[in-house]
Amino acid sequence: MSKHTIIPIDKNWTFKQGDNKDSKFLPVAQFPTNVHLDLIANNIIADPFIGKNENDVQWIGEVPWVYKTTFPSPSLSEKERATVKAVIAFDGLDTYATVVLNGKEILKTESMFIPERVDVTTYLKEGDNELEITFESAYLKGCAIVEKYPDHHWGCWNGDTSRLAVRKAQYHWGWDWGPTLMTCGPWRPINLEIFSSRISDLYFTSNVDKSLKSAEFVAKADIEGSATEVKFDILLDGKEVASKTVTAEKGHASHKFTIDNPALWFPVRYGKQPLYTVTATLIESKSEIDSQSKKFGLRRAELIQRPMTGQPGTTFFFQINNIPVFCGGSDWIPADNFIPRISKEKYYDWVKLVADGNQFMIRVWGGGIFEEQAFYDACDELGILVWQDFMFGCGNYPAFPEYLALVKTEAEENVKLLRHHPSIVIWAGNNEDYQYQESMKLTYDFDNKDAESWLKTDFPARYIYEKILLDACNELIPDTFYHFGSPWGGKDTTDPTIGDLHQWNVWHGSQEKYQNFDKLVGRFVSEFGMEAFPNIKTIESFLPLGKDDPDRFAQSSTVDFHNKADGHERRIALYLVENFRYAPDPLEQFIYSTQLMQAECLASAYRLWKRQWKGPGKEYCGGALVWQINDCWPVTSWAIVDYYLRPKHAYYTVKREMAPISLGVTRKEHLIPKDKHTRAYIDKKTEIEIWGSNLTLEDITADVVVKAFDVITGKETYSKTIESAFSIPSNRSTEIAAFAVPVSNPGDESRTVVAAYLYSQGEQIARYINWPEPLKYVHLQKPKELKAVLGKDRKSVEVSAEVPVKGVAVECVDEGVKFGDNLVDLVPGEVVVIPVEGAGKETVLETRYLGMV
Repeated sequence: MSKHTIIPIDKNWTFKQGDNKDSKFLPVAQFPTNVHLDLIANNIIADPFIGKNENDVQWIGEVPWVYKTTFPSPSLSEKERATVKAVIAFDGLDTYATVVLNGKEILKTESMFIPERVDVTTYLKEGDNELEITFESAYLKGCAIVEKYPDHHWGCWNGDTSRLAVRKAQYHWGWDWGPTLMTCGPWRPINLEIFSSRISDLYFTSNVDKSLKSAEFVAKADIEGSATEVKFDILLDGKEVASKTVTAEKGHASHKFTIDNPALWFPVRYGKQPLYTVTATLIESKSEIDSQSKKFGLRRAELIQRPMTGQPGTTFFFQINNIPVFCGGSDWIPADNFIPRISKEKYYDWVKLVADGNQFMIRVWGGGIFEEQAFYDACDELGILVWQDFMFGCGNYPAFPEYLALVKTEAEENVKLLRHHPSIVIWAGNNEDYQYQESMKLTYDFDNKDAESWLKTDFPARYIYEKILLDACNELIPDTFYHFGSPWGGKDTTDPTIGDLHQWNVWHGSQEKYQNFDKLVGRFVSEFGMEAFPNIKTIESFLPLGKDDPDRFAQSSTVDFHNKADGHERRIALYLVENFRYAPDPLEQFIYSTQLMQAECLASAYRLWKRQWKGPGKEYCGGALVWQINDCWPVTSWAIVDYYLRPKHAYYTVKREMAPISLGVTRKEHLIPKDKHTRAYIDKKTEIEIWGSNLTLEDITADVVVKAFDVITGKETYSKTIESAFSIPSNRSTEIAAFAVPVSNPGDESRTVVAAYLYSQGEQIARYINWPEPLKYVHLQKPKELKAVLGKDRKSVEVSAEVPVKGVAVECVDEGVKFGDNLVDLVPGEVVVIPVEGAGKETVLETRYLGMV
């Protein structure tokens, strides 16, 4: 009998280039690690994130690399070897690795995503053991596989087709927001385990009754070895909830617990996030020889797809503990090209930004990785729902037998690793592979349900999404919804009436005006976006000479290099020129202009789509996930927070749109000809429509106040309470009013700013300022009395002006000063209060606004 002992193999690692005889072993930078981190640490390459250094490091991905260490092993007697196992557990090797222990090959891997365990009982020796891992070029291996299967219709968006053949993070081949950096190395921990028996997995199923008054929790443990006695303990806040000792049969133990009045796990804002702990303890001869614990949350999570009133198709929204949730949120890519350097704290900071930004959901995109436990732990703790893609993206994946076997193992292993997290409420088979199939006109007959026949078509990957992944989810996570892909609605990925939608007709596609997002709605929009430049400090971080770099201007080749989107120059210019007066200099003002554009665009989408969340039976749009929350390197991209966790201004406008209570206003022109032939006698009416969105669970009543201002003089031209004690029911958007833009003189609509407010018991609970558009036509004034003053407690900034001002950004050079809001619109007679943290006596604030230069 032996206690389960886990010994990290994380010391004394060295590495070298595998095909260079003169190459010497050098120390690694950290562990786990990858080759780029180690080459940077040893001053062999310059940081690929700076300048155009990415170009100079492409050779790294086309040569083999060797990692080596020695580690001591506990001595095992002959008698112990009969009852005790020694296993080396490789949590992640990237990607094609040959592992040799004491001169004996013990493992060959073909996937970055599959953890491996190797019984090394007979290979270990007393004293030092040598472990050597050789990593081959995943790129060259992929190219060889593509050539080996010429009959497959290879093709993809982003990167090149070799990535489709390799089970490795697809963004390593480069994407339209990230560099091409082909990593390799031991990217997750390696441990030596010694045991006679162990708990190989602890897992469970749970079912919260519709009444929410009780929960069924089935604890399960898989056992390796001869021990059979397992004690299950369930705790909440350190106090025992239930306990049971059971006998395992055929290596499996389980027990069904009924928990009355469970402490329920809720999404952020809708309740708390209590996490129970389940512990399985393995007992042999009355001694505890192993234990494993996992946290879990009890919640009733459903994806509701049902017909609705007044519109065709079916809903697509998430309901948690019987509460329908409008899932405003973000898409997530890996937070670095070099994943081993993302700390647990950085994951938490990222997820906290999402939660603090009034977002409810993160979608883990299918071209990255099954994320680290720290990421999901943060989502569990902070109440962020997770949409989890499987790792396939933007291509036509192959389906030869060895590949399918690899995919099956990968799916099963990663579902097992992640299935305890209450935050994960849906798994999806891929990102945009059905869209790729449509664009290439590959074979897809929705009505053909003969899975084996799919393998004979030119779109054989359907077998992966609709058979292998489906079977894995049905078997391993029967209580979590599985969706074939994102987007997917059945017969057509662009059908706005069913399933989810990726809405790229702003930016890509037909390049619609973002003011028309209401026409581009779907039942659930899981991608949409607009690019913006990052913070000036982020740009200076990648310029080789920083502030003094001659390429420190908007159209420089280095700045362009740090934008991987095809045609980005034209698209950014198109949306800027349609909407604003702007110039590329000074750079700071140009950055501001792009961030204002992104902020206006994304706020428009959230506002107009949330308007379609109209309550029971009318959940016409159930969510909007912006592409994307984060970056993997310093870059101009669609991210609303840059690589260094510096929010762009869109972060704040999204936060306002997703506030518990918000107002929406839109302005529409109606042209009414006197008769069907006239070109001269046309009556033009400009109307505003006002609605309120209440995402809380309580009905509210509020007074609706509307004011109007002349944009040139700043004079208030209209002020009226248009509704008193108006009812805005819980968890929906409610139409309030529609009427002509209030003007003193006919034709003044283009110089009239409309401000709408909600007041409850005399307190302002929501505001929205509506401007004539496009803003480039508006005669914006430069304010003479624009003020941004720190409050006495230095916890807030009070912002005001004597004329209407669009998009006032409060800035501070001190990185320690964090704003809780920003990019606010001002009208005369009102002080807007912005929360601030980290301000002191010496803090200097500056402002920037549209029309400033």
